[in-house]
Amino acid sequence: MLKRTAQNTILVAGGAGFVGSHLCETLLRQGHRVICLDSFLTGSMENVQALCNFREFRLIRQDVVEPLRLSEQVQQIYNLASPASPPQYQADPVHTMMTNVVGTQNLLALAEAHGARFLQASTSEVYGDPEIHPQPEDYRGNVSCTGSRACYDEGKRAAETLCFDYRRRDRADVRVARIFNTYGPHMRPDDGRIVSNLLVQALQGVPLTIYGTGAQTRSFCYVTDLVAGLMALMAVDEAPEGAINLGNPGEFTIAELADLVQRLVPSAAGVVHRPLPEDDPRRRRPDISRAKRLLGWEPRVPLSEGLPQTAAWFARHLGRTLPAPLRATRAIQSVRA
Repeated sequence: MLKRTAQNTILVAGGAGFVGSHLCETLLRQGHRVICLDSFLTGSMENVQALCNFREFRLIRQDVVEPLRLSEQVQQIYNLASPASPPQYQADPVHTMMTNVVGTQNLLALAEAHGARFLQASTSEVYGDPEIHPQPEDYRGNVSCTGSRACYDEGKRAAETLCFDYRRRDRADVRVARIFNTYGPHMRPDDGRIVSNLLVQALQGVPLTIYGTGAQTRSFCYVTDLVAGLMALMAVDEAPEGAINLGNPGEFTIAELADLVQRLVPSAAGVVHRPLPEDDPRRRRPDISRAKRLLGWEPRVPLSEGLPQTAAWFARHLGRTLPAPLRATRAIQSVRA
């Protein structure tokens, strides 16, 4: 992990987003200077408002698609600049693709100019609807290049290509993290991902929406664990040869997740089923053996701990009331963590 005694100036693109804001806060608390770059298309000023009180925090409102010039030297660049849920990235698919391709190219050029380490936040979506389970990094995926999710899936795959081309030509010190489903505080209520969808619906007392039968699986990583993984990947002296999976290998069906949410929020009004979206993956679980071996990293927060914390955050955000924490914890412990 980064040491408090060795201050760096670190650029976090997408720093006002869900994961980016947690990363900015952690870096600041470790004594680093942080430049947060965000267009606020999906990021939120609320996520970084408190960080503006830090003397070592600087906020730049700009789209990564536009060339970025910095007057101050940076030692590290994290690229988290992209919408990450289907409703968000499908709202403007062309811009999503350009964010991941042109935006990544702009940030790589900045890393080259500054001699900075560069970490690309890629995604488990590069595996598509996987035919190998769990998914190791050498699996090449089963992705539709023309479907409604392709703007994000193929955009991230192209971004990885750019990263490794820069690396092969010794133009930048590049690390690539493939992030699996992440959840926690700072998610937007309208985020569109399954955890936020179900928790918000439960807190509003409306039926929980399950797409398809609910038998499809996901692996849910709490945001603090992910941030620790990203920082470990950035800090390792020798960049790994390929991408590194970062996620929690605990695998749950969507039906199991909905059951957990209903136990946490008894006001939930049952479930309704809707058709499965186009190209929605049937199974998703990371093989994190490389992260364990190369980074000494693995997640520490089980769903049984992270989900109540996330529910409490949404409840405060929406002005709703949750059951007593002890009651919620006992309810969720009856389902596997």
